[in-house]
Amino acid sequence: MTARTLEQSPVHHQGADVPPAGPGAGDGGSGGGGGILADPARLGLWLFLGTITMLFIGFTSAYIARRASAGWGGELTPPPLLWVNTLLLLASSVTVEGARRRLRRWQPGVAAWLGATGALGLLFVAGQVAVWRSLVARGVLLAASAHNSFFYLLTGLHVVHLLGALVWFLVVLAKARRLRYTPGQDGLGLFATFWHFLGGLWVYLFLLLFVF
Repeated sequence: MTARTLEQSPVHHQGADVPPAGPGAGDGGSGGGGGILADPARLGLWLFLGTITMLFIGFTSAYIARRASAGWGGELTPPPLLWVNTLLLLASSVTVEGARRRLRRWQPGVAAWLGATGALGLLFVAGQVAVWRSLVARGVLLAASAHNSFFYLLTGLHVVHLLGALVWFLVVLAKARRLRYTPGQDGLGLFATFWHFLGGLWVYLFLLLFVF
């Protein structure tokens, strides 16, 4: 078979036009043969996560040093609603994984599971605001003790980052509703990575502030 025949072969054109399957292909994929350096979006996300991690490591060091010094003040007891908020955020990680699984398996319901993720995230933010308001109503103010100050600071920073994730969520949900993601591929990988990171960060902050 000549080169001209190959160029005109429909099989040849079909193979050239089909995008590579696998978790790294498509919008927001989480894999690829070239690794993270071959995917600028993944690289940018991991650099951003590294920056957030270093920020909270710095605050953790300051928290530990301040707790060991004089004038630490009284310990803040975690309000019961914080436990509910934690369960909401952990549940949202389950729903975003449900959306990923359905997209990879060509199953319906991707947008519905994503919608549940956003709803749980919004409930978490609303719950955090309710916690802060209830503490202020009880006279648990930011300047009352060092522990209070770190609580408001660290939980507030976390909510700011979660609000940023919710903005990204709106973009992801719009694409899912318009069927912009390729079925069979992990188009939600980057968003899911960021969302899980924030869930893990919250658990870490909860343990830091009230357990260790």
